[in-house]
Parts: sequence; structure tokens; C-alpha cells
Amino acid sequence: MKKIWVTYGVAIGLLFIASWWILQQGRLLETDADLLNGLSNSAQSIWQPIIEGFSHPLSIFLLQILIIIALARLLGWVVGKMGQPTVVGEIIAGILLGPSLLGWIAPDFFGFLFAPASLGNLHLISQLGLILFMFTVGMELDLRILRTSALNVLVISQSSIIVPYFLGILLAWYLYLDYAPEGVSFLAFSLFIGIAMSITAFPVLARIIQERGLSKTALGSLTLAAAAVNDVMAWCILAVIIAVVKSGPVHSALMTIGLSILFVLFMFYCIKPLLTQVANRFFSFETMNRSVIAVIFLVLLFSAYISEVIGIHALFGAFLAGVIIPPNEEFRHVITNKIEDLTVILLLPLFFVFTGLRTQIGLLNTPELWQTCGLIVLFAVLGKFIGSTLPARLSGQSWHNALAIGALMNTRGLMELIVLNIGFDLGVLSPQVFAMMVLMALATTFMTGPVLNMLNWFELKRLNVSVGDAANQAVQKAFKLLISFGQPRAGSRLLQLAQQLHFHAETHALHLTPNADLPIAETEIYEKEGFEPIRSLADKYHIPLHTHYKASNNVPQEIIQYTNRGDFDLMLIGSSRPLFSRDDTGGMVQTFFDSIDCTIGVLIDKGFTQIKKALLIVQDDSDAFLFDLLKNFAEIGHNQLHITSTNLLSSVPQSLASRASVQVQVNLDMASFRKFDILILSRNFWECIKLQRYELIASAPTILIIHKP
Repeated sequence: MKKIWVTYGVAIGLLFIASWWILQQGRLLETDADLLNGLSNSAQSIWQPIIEGFSHPLSIFLLQILIIIALARLLGWVVGKMGQPTVVGEIIAGILLGPSLLGWIAPDFFGFLFAPASLGNLHLISQLGLILFMFTVGMELDLRILRTSALNVLVISQSSIIVPYFLGILLAWYLYLDYAPEGVSFLAFSLFIGIAMSITAFPVLARIIQERGLSKTALGSLTLAAAAVNDVMAWCILAVIIAVVKSGPVHSALMTIGLSILFVLFMFYCIKPLLTQVANRFFSFETMNRSVIAVIFLVLLFSAYISEVIGIHALFGAFLAGVIIPPNEEFRHVITNKIEDLTVILLLPLFFVFTGLRTQIGLLNTPELWQTCGLIVLFAVLGKFIGSTLPARLSGQSWHNALAIGALMNTRGLMELIVLNIGFDLGVLSPQVFAMMVLMALATTFMTGPVLNMLNWFELKRLNVSVGDAANQAVQKAFKLLISFGQPRAGSRLLQLAQQLHFHAETHALHLTPNADLPIAETEIYEKEGFEPIRSLADKYHIPLHTHYKASNNVPQEIIQYTNRGDFDLMLIGSSRPLFSRDDTGGMVQTFFDSIDCTIGVLIDKGFTQIKKALLIVQDDSDAFLFDLLKNFAEIGHNQLHITSTNLLSSVPQSLASRASVQVQVNLDMASFRKFDILILSRNFWECIKLQRYELIASAPTILIIHKP
């Protein structure tokens, strides 16, 4: 080993000396002009390379991405706290970085950051992001949901296109003379206004339904199915409109439409069977290699390329490629994982900002223009509400559900911006109309949540009035238990605890995924995996189990709202230790103590198996509620409930103390704790001992801490 180090050191030293000698000899080759040039360069500012680095195209592009992503994620988080889809914040971020705000308050910095020469790269990369996004949108469509209520779905989806399309054409008749670009025919202008009014943002709508827990309801399923069909029809209509606008003469348009039909048939009857064979062989993350992913990307790029060449836009081809991906959940799940984060976090915000750069709200500088903008929003809202609500009502839905469908189908979001940018690129929409339509997309997406909240409030008020008299005659309600868990195994452990302590109750299970940006197919997988252990245990014990799942960016708040709305008697959760503390009831658990109305049980699980011998510690009369909670456990003959008190043993009810299975004890040492399967105490007593008597906690078995508000 020593010989190797000596040889290595000698070799490095010789190379260093040789390099120094070559550099010295090379200086003798320099001419006088070279020397003068070198002196001149050295006299320049040492900051010159850094200044030049700031203005390098790559540096500017990286700065653009940095600012765009940071602002988009920040505003997405802000509007998420307001109960809005993150896409609303991202659209606002794009407008704020455009000439409407940044270009107005800091024109020099705006000119440096978004110089005209840099916009070409931004546009092309944002188009790549859209291609990938439309591919995932196509994959998220599952037309198998049409099997239920197919007729109602078709009626609602078609009406939600036809009615707003008619109103869009009517609006175009009013706007054409004053707002259509020069040289654009009324046919092209009206067709684009019509499709802009008709579009529904299926991904945003699906996310809203998921966040509101409507996915498993009849209302949510019907709306998702109608929106899915609406999306397919709208993109097919858009492809035809683009063909008509770009082709010019009638025979050219017919040729483009004919080629498009052949292309769709080729994708469905030639490419889709091949992909099905690939999916059947490489269907999981373990078996899918990079060659398979390369094949998927080749199909995507081929489809986008052909549709662009035909003249129906690359985005339609990307959407079609997603639709023909085989409906194998795990296969689609793996592909989505490969694409979605890059697309949603990095590439789509570039599109929002590029749209914001085109949106010049400053052009709307007269009351008449703002009046026209309001008229566009009004027509857009009326078209979707009338076209969705009335067919839903005629198909048998209640007025509440019908109006909710209308509100959901009114969501436009990102899909609207895509259509508007296509119209702007084709020269069909003027900058003024483009700005008005972007504001319409933002307004209709923003209003979905508040309108749904208002409808729910009216419905709840109506129900309260209708059952007011019956409430006085209501019988005593059943004991309701909620088990809230994150890790799947924790759910089954909490149910096992409830069963062994004999909490006979109507049992509900709540499982949340801390990521609201997951695609629908992925959340279904997480829901299935999350509830699998607790469902298996519930089947074993023959316990009817009501489950609720949701993906959310604010898990604590969702748990608080669900628990308080559900009128539960007891919620069981696992302990939650903060990062820099030994307190098992800190962090999220502390938040629940402060905000939840029902009794909370916090389990510090140390590996219990069978609970036959339980120790209950009471501090004073304020802990008397624990006796009622454990009375069922004490009634089972082979169980033993030992009760000890730090103050008032007289507070133990005689009916409980007289049972043979209950033993009231005065003093217990720490060694005796190990004889019990579980230690049960109130939160008040826990707060007294968790710092001063940490050794007691360390020596105790599994602990259940009960908090009563």
C-alpha cells in the first residue's frame, strides 16, 4: 500500500513539473501584439465575465424558469388555502409576470427577463409541456364509466356543448365587426368563440370532485362521465375547426378532415392493439424497462407529429395517443409517474407565463371593453349552466344535483387557455378578445368552488327545516367511531384496538394522501392499498366499515372538517411525534386537540397483541368519562380492568367497582406496569407526567391517551 502511494506521488509531481516547463516555453512563442492584447484584456473590469454571464441566453432562460416555477407554486399554494384549484393560482402567476403587471411596474426588468429573442424558446418548450400534458389527460379518460346511465351522460354532455356553442356563435355575431382581426372570416371567428364557450376542463373538474369527496357518489360519477365525453367531443370539434380555418377552400378542408378520420382509425385499429400486447407483457413498474417507455414516447411523438402535419394541431394527436393507451391501471400508473411531475411542475408553468405574456389587460382601457368582457363571462356561465343543469334535471336529478353539475361543467381552467392560444396563433382572436377570454377562463374556474359551497349551504338549510319537527322525536343515535390513519398498517392496528376494548360502534375509516396533485388513476390505487389492511380485519371481525378517502395538500384541516361534520363520538388516531421533540402528542395531534369537537383517543403503540389486562389511571373527577368509555371492556368476564387514582378513588362508580373483573388499587410501582397489556389515561394526566415522569412512560406498555373537549 505504501509503495502505491509513493509511486502515485512521484508521478503527479513529474506531471506538474513537465506542465510548468511547457507553459514557460509556450510564453516565448508569443508575439509583441499578443502581449499587448493580453495587457489590454487584463486591464478590463474583472466583473465583465459575470456581467456577460447574466445576459447569456442560457442564464436568462434558467432565470425565467426559476421565477416562473417559484411564483406559480407560491400562488398555487395560496389559492389552494382558499379552496381553489392550484391551476387558478398558476394562471394568475402567468398574468402577473406578463405586461399586465410586471411589464407595467418594472418595464426594464420585464424587457430583460422576457426579451423578444427569448420568447421563441419559451414557446417551443411550453408546447412540449402541453403535448405531454394532453397525453396524460387522454390517459385519465376512462370511457368505461359510460356503462352506467349512458343515456343521461350523453344527453348532459352533448347539451353542455350544443347550448354554449350556440350562445358563442350568437356572441360572435355581436363581437365580429368591432373585435375580429382584419381578414378573418365570420365563420372562423364564430367557430372559435363557440368552442371556447363549450370547453370543460376535465382534469380540473376531476380534481375538484376528488377533493370534495364526490368521486364515489352518483353525482360525482355522472359529472365525471359527462365531462369525459364532453372533452372528447370538444377536441374532435376543435380538430375539425382547425382544419377548416387552416385549409381555406372547401375541398382542402374536406381533405384534411378525411385524413384526420383515417389517422384516428389507424391509431385505434393498428397502434392500439400493439400497445395492448406491450401492456399485457410489461404491465408493472418491475417489468417495464426503458425500451417500453421509449416505445410509448415514440407513439406519442408520432401521433403529435402526424396530427400537426395533417393540420389539426399536435395537441390533438397527443390527446389521441393518451386515449389509446390500454386501460391497465398499473401500466398507466407507471407511465403517468414518468411524465406528470416534470410536466406539471416544470413545463406547464411555462405555458401559463407564455399565455400571460400575450394577455394584455391594459388593452381593456374603456368601460365599453370591460362591459364586453362581462358579457363574455355572462354568456359563458349561462351556456354551461343551462346546457348542463336542465338536461340533468330532466334526467331525474334533484335541483341541487342538477345545479351542482352545471357549476362543475362550467370549470374551464387550463383547457380553455389551450384553445385560446391555438386561436391566437391562427390569428382568429385579436389581443383584446384574447385578454377577455383569458379573464373568462379564470372567472369561471374560480367561481366553481364558491357556487358549490353556496348550493350545499342552501341544501343543508332546506334539509334542516324539513326535518325540524322529526328531530324532536329522534331516538338516541348509535355510538359513532372514526379511525383516522396515514400508514395502511396503522388503520388495522387502530381497528384491532377498538375491537379488543369493545368499542361497539358504527365504524368509519378515514385515510388521506398528502398530495392533491395526484392523477385520478393513481389516487384509486392509493385508496385501494390504504384501506386493504383495515378492510381485511373488519371482514374478519364482521364489522361493517364505512370508508372515506381523499388526496389533499392540507391533511390536518381535512381531518378536522370531516370529523366535526360527521358528529362522531370518538376518533382514534396514532401518535405523532414532532421532528425536534419527544412529545408523542405534539404536532398534528395537538392541532386536533384544539380543533376537534369529539373525544379523541391517541394510541402510542408498543406492540400489543391481545388486550386482556388494562390499567386505567384517573386523576380526579374530571376523568370520570373514562369509566363510561371502558364499561363494555369491564363487562367481559375474562378481561381485567385495574383502576388506580392519584387523588380520588371514591370517584369510581359503584356499578363499575362492584364487578368481579374490576380491581381498584391505591399504589402501583413502575415495575408493575409491565404486567398490563395497555395503559389508559386522560390527556390531562398525560400532560402532568410526560415531562416529569418520562421514565414511567418508557416503562409502560402500549398507551391510550383520551382527550375530551
